[in-house]
Amino acid sequence: MRPKTQNSLNIKLLMVGICVAFLLVFVLRSTFSFSSSSSNNDDQDSSRKQVKEENPNHADYCSSSKLGKGCNKIPSSLAHALIHYTSSTITPQQTLKEISVTSKILEKKSPCNFLVFGLGHDSLMWNSLNYGGRTIFLEEDESWIEQIKTRFPMLESYHVTYDTKVNQANNLMEVGKGTECTSILDPRYSMCQLALKGLPNEVYEIKWDLIMVDAPTGYYEDAPGRMSAIYTAGMMARNKEEGGETHVFVHDVNREVEDKFSRAFLCDGYLKKQVGRLRHFRIPSHRSNVDQQFCPL
Repeated sequence: MRPKTQNSLNIKLLMVGICVAFLLVFVLRSTFSFSSSSSNNDDQDSSRKQVKEENPNHADYCSSSKLGKGCNKIPSSLAHALIHYTSSTITPQQTLKEISVTSKILEKKSPCNFLVFGLGHDSLMWNSLNYGGRTIFLEEDESWIEQIKTRFPMLESYHVTYDTKVNQANNLMEVGKGTECTSILDPRYSMCQLALKGLPNEVYEIKWDLIMVDAPTGYYEDAPGRMSAIYTAGMMARNKEEGGETHVFVHDVNREVEDKFSRAFLCDGYLKKQVGRLRHFRIPSHRSNVDQQFCPL
């Protein structure tokens, strides 16, 4: 998910606007919490405990002072994001309209669990929009991870090795039609060649609310391509425990691999919206109905 350098004023204004709006809501909510909990010490202690339980990150800057004082401070991660996107000349790869599709879902779901295939200059944005939730980034380039970590050490990222190439896409599409690929299993234990099996265990075990596929590299024949990432995202959604749905986003669907593999393995029947080069799928868990079709008819 390496960014394309461009002077996009609209996207920069979006980032600033989102951060400012979030901070205003945050301050108003914190002030209200303080006024309603100041009646006695017991209520204050109870409120503090509830805030920490609902938002562990909140405790980082509230722990050193009484509820209502330290909690009115701007979270350092959001302050960092606001400063970065205000001053940076490098803007996210996605367009304003494309970003808005995912940000609207995050507005409803956050704090939540958000898995992103790819790491780049837009990663700080996604992490900030999911403030208080768990956002994990999966990246193919170890040196790129180190560069981003130097700038944004608060981001949680892991290195991923892909054993596919774009020039294998047609063959992998045929492989994906086999029963070993359409059976609903944890990708770690799947016999399907498309399943990513070498990810950290927590990536398989977390119940993801959103998954973004914007990596790995896929614009030349020997690049790893996004075949496995798209397939694995779909299987994680179908294998989600305790039911529910997973919102899956695929970027660069103007390219053949992203177009065909998202339609085949995330399914046209689960497609909710396409804006520019971004597709949004909403995939239900199949765990409660083993006879459910891989794709809806």
